[in-house]
This record gives sequence, structure tokens and C-alpha cells, in this order.
Amino acid sequence: MASKYPTLAAALANIGNDYPENGFTFQNMKGVETTLTFTEIEKETAKRAAGLQDHGLRPGDRLGLIVIEPEDFVLTFLAATRVGVVPVPLYPPMSMGGLDAYAERTAKVLETAGAKLLAASSQLQNILWGLVDQVDSLRKLVKVEELGNTDETPVYPEVKPDDICFLQYTSGSTSDPKGVIVTHATLRANTDAILGPAGLDSDPKKDRGCSWLPLYHDMGLIGFVIGPLMWGIPIVFIPALRFLRRTSVWLDAIHRHRASISFAPPFAYSLAARKAKPADIEKWDLSSMKAFGVGAEPISAAGLREFNETFAPCKLKPEAIMAAYGMAEATLAIGLTPVRDLMRTRTVDSAAFQENGNAKEASNGSATLEHVSCGPAFPEHEIKIAGENGDWLDDASEGEICVRGPSITPGYFQNEEATREAFQDGWLRTGDLGYLVDGEVYVTGRIKDLIILNGRNIHPQSIEWAVTDVDGVRKGNVVAFSVPGDRTEEVVVVAEVRGVERDEVSKAIRDAVHSAIGITLGDVVCLGPGMLPKTSSGKLQRRKARQLYLTDGLGRQGSRAPGSTGKLTLARHVAKSLFTRARTITARN
Repeated sequence: MASKYPTLAAALANIGNDYPENGFTFQNMKGVETTLTFTEIEKETAKRAAGLQDHGLRPGDRLGLIVIEPEDFVLTFLAATRVGVVPVPLYPPMSMGGLDAYAERTAKVLETAGAKLLAASSQLQNILWGLVDQVDSLRKLVKVEELGNTDETPVYPEVKPDDICFLQYTSGSTSDPKGVIVTHATLRANTDAILGPAGLDSDPKKDRGCSWLPLYHDMGLIGFVIGPLMWGIPIVFIPALRFLRRTSVWLDAIHRHRASISFAPPFAYSLAARKAKPADIEKWDLSSMKAFGVGAEPISAAGLREFNETFAPCKLKPEAIMAAYGMAEATLAIGLTPVRDLMRTRTVDSAAFQENGNAKEASNGSATLEHVSCGPAFPEHEIKIAGENGDWLDDASEGEICVRGPSITPGYFQNEEATREAFQDGWLRTGDLGYLVDGEVYVTGRIKDLIILNGRNIHPQSIEWAVTDVDGVRKGNVVAFSVPGDRTEEVVVVAEVRGVERDEVSKAIRDAVHSAIGITLGDVVCLGPGMLPKTSSGKLQRRKARQLYLTDGLGRQGSRAPGSTGKLTLARHVAKSLFTRARTITARN
């Protein structure tokens, strides 16, 4: 089964006729819900499409979108695609602090995209007005809520599958943001793979999605707006900030709406399990869920087991957990574990894996690492593993994950150099590390994050997972990286902690890492909540943290290894600038 619509524009024009009772439900910050059927969405997007044309936008023109309200974001984004205008979603500022850095990055993206118009929420107008003067291509800033205030009828151009649907700027977890080209054809190929029989096996008459994910990021936008609309699947949207302030609203909405599909990053599952109250567990019925998808960063099997065990009394089926692997350059997903299958993991010999990337299964008594399967490649897609010399590697050998297929981007917008670097002989070089076994991919880390210590390849996630279980450490808020020492590389751990004695937790972190990985840390830095740098999508920025560590500051909160001199720890301005600039909504857990 596949969507019958060749483009998102075609889906918008016809989905209301095919599934008139389905639509999107939007919660506000108080939990009050407003539902728009697909028929109503067609009418509302037509009004806004006419408004965009009134402002002079034509097919191919780029539209910057900085919108806080989910309903306004969705309607405006979809309106643009109906008339061939190319949306450029951007995350809104998260606080009044760090606005200079935010404006600089936003201006750079808008300039690179050549955006002609910026549509933003009313309450952001005073903050963003200066961008019009900073960005040469930008003609004006408009209030997104007023775009539908027109009596004109839109003129719909022919929208073709190979046309650009929107530009997805990468979140910048390892590099400067680049504009990934997402065409209508790559969207259809990817959403059909995700929602079809090889993925979620979705049925618009039976399934309902529920999401709190930010809509300016690919998992929330493609996974819960574009894909469901092309398939006619109803969705309930929870404001991301509402979930992060009160985690229970996610599972409560699933319970009330009898939802069957939801996705989230790994931290959300640990957070939901930790925050769950006995009264909620007794009340909730999660038996309707067939897919709790999890992606972004290598996945911790222990965190997902904790989630399963916590909510087993809610009739949560253990096979509902669905591990996923993807990236913006693949539109969204590259592979999923088959729906209704139990989570599969491999326990590998830690020493062999760290020494030569051999993911052989562990023998009795050896130190181990556990890797989660993210399933096989989608139909018509391929995954291979490349060694350092470019040769394809055998099963259970770690290397760079390379992919190709109809979901893969044609390149980065007006950036030929970056496009050439990303592709080799038709294969997208993902920059991710992993291995294959029986056709299933196991993601182990990022090449640029790999720590090489005395000849051993150590993945920062293996250190971070060991630290996250230490009492006082905030789950999912740990980074590990290496820095130059006097004679060799040293490993540094930076962790957010709460309500503990810093010297005691530093010692506990050292002991946990030595016990799990067998290494001595060069330094431990403890920070307060919300102080680690993260991308707009909530991913930890290890390289940014390393850069800040090497500049200066906050040495008093560090705990160096005996006899080690090393470098200065995170700069004093972290408390001032990172708390505001890099504390995104997903840092509030």
C-alpha cells in the first residue's frame, strides 16, 4: 500500500474528500483541544496560500517560518506547499537571553536559503524585525496569524514530484547547518516506507498518532504532519513545552484518544518512566499502542526496558517499542524494526569492539556492550558499511554507514561542495558509525565523536550511559569527549546534576566509568540543569561542549584525576549564555 498522491500539494487538495472524518487535533498550553478535519484544513490552507501570493511569493520562492503555535505553523507550512512556495522552518527563540547569537544564526540560514518573506508569530515581531535589514533577500516580516485575512482565491501552479517541497536545515550537532533539499518525490518515498507494510503498517481507519515533537524538526514535521496527511491518518498535537513542563500529558493524551503511534527521542522514555505517578499508572490504558518509536542518537536498551517495565501495568505490549534510524539527508527514516516485533539487541565483547570494531558476541565473563537493532533498510533502499579505505565491510564489522535509495536527498541547497563531500559513487556517507548483521543495522555513534584512547576506539555513548545511572546525574544530560593531555589524550565527562554534593557525584562518575569501560577519566565537570549545549532538536552538542571546555572557566566545578593537569573546564560564561542560548525546550527535563 502507498499514498495515491504524487505530491503533498495533491494530498492537500483531495484528502478531505477521501477521509472527511479524520483530521488534526491541536492542544494549547492548558490542554484545551481544537480539531480541524482534513476538509477544514484544505479550506484554511487555501486562505493562507492566497495571502502568501498577495505578498508577492511565487513558485520556488523561499518562506522563512518562525512560529510558536502548532496550528499556525502547520496551516502556514501546508499553505506554502500548495502554491509551490518553499518553506524554511526555523526554531523560535527560547528565552530573552542569547538573542544576539540566535539572530546571527537565523540570519545566516535565511540568507543561505534566499528567503524573500519571513512569517512569524505576533509575539516574536519585536524580536525578529531587525532580520529584514540583516538579510539582503528578505523583503518583509509578516504576522503569521494575518496571512489568511484575504478575500482572494489562490492560483494553484502545477507542483511536480521533483520540485522542492521544503528545506530542512540540519540541527548543527556536529557541523554548521546546511539546507537539506526535500522534494515531493523523496517525501512520498520515505513516508510510504515509514507508514506502509514494511514500516508501521498504517490504516487511516484504525490508527491515530500522538506527538509532542517540535514541528520545525524532521521527526515532528514529516513524521506527524506530512506523512499522516498524505495517508489520511488523524493526529493529536501536544505543545512541546507542555510535555516538557508536565511529562504525563503525553501518555495521558495517548490513553484518552486511544492513539496507536508515537515517536520520541530516547530521553523522553526515561523521563516518562521516572516521572510517572502511581495514580497515573493505575489509570492509563496503553493497550492501543502498536508503535512507540524511538530514534536520534544510539539507543540505550536499558532505558527502553525501564519504560516497558514501568508501564507494563498499563497493558503496554513489549513489542510496541520500535527502534528507528534516520537523518535529515534521508528525508526522515532509513530503517525501522518491524512493527509488532520485540526489540532486538546484541551483546558484544567490549574489548574486541573497542580495539578493532569487531562486533562479535560476548563470551562468558567478558566486559560487554549492548547494541539495539534499528531494523533493515526500507524496500528499494540499501545500507552498506564502509571501512576507512572505502571498501565494503562484512557483517559485524563497524564502519561508516552508507545509504542509497529514493528517499535520499538530491543534495544541499546551493552548496555543491557539501553535496560532493556527502556523496560517493551514488551513496550518501552518513558520518554515522554502525554495523550490519543479517541485514539489520546497529548504530553505534558518530565518526567525529569517536574517542581514541591508547589505540582503543571508545564511543562516547558507552561512557555516557554508564554515567547516566549515577545518583544525582540528570538522565540524558551527559557528554563525554577527549582532549589533549600532557602525554596522551584524556577523557572528560560533563554532566548536569541536581541536588547532590558535587565532589561525591564526581567520584561516583569516575567509579562508574572505570567499572563499565575500564578507563580513568581525566576530568569530571558538574553543571546545573539546562547548562549543556544542545541543538534546536534537543541533541547534545559534544563538540560544542568540548570547544567551551578548552576555552576557559568553571574549573572549580571540575574534578581532575590525581596528577593530571589537563585543560581548563567549561567557561564562566556557560551559566549566563548556555543557560539561555543553548537551553532549548528539550533541555527542560
